[in-house]
Amino acid sequence: MVIHPQARTTPQIRSEIKAQRDRKQVDLAKQYNVTPQTIRKWQNRDEFTDKSHRPHRLQTKLSEHQEMLVVELRKLLLLPLDDLLVIVREFIHPEAT
Repeated sequence: MVIHPQARTTPQIRSEIKAQRDRKQVDLAKQYNVTPQTIRKWQNRDEFTDKSHRPHRLQTKLSEHQEMLVVELRKLLLLPLDDLLVIVREFIHPEAT
């Protein structure tokens, strides 16, 4: 199981928080040194693993022509995706940088 590197709680602590629904959220927040919003989040969740922080949708939209160009660049240059992204941002969508 992967825990977010900056997480202040572990799955065990999260399950303890969920089990203590009869206590005030403010008191639990003080006990576990987290915010009441964090207490509320873990009390309302059924799973105690971290969810992804990655965006579910890409913010970039390409036209069909641009998409074909990017695919061809990928095939011809054999670049890693990170490097290809730099090229696409610089030359196809210069305003996004």
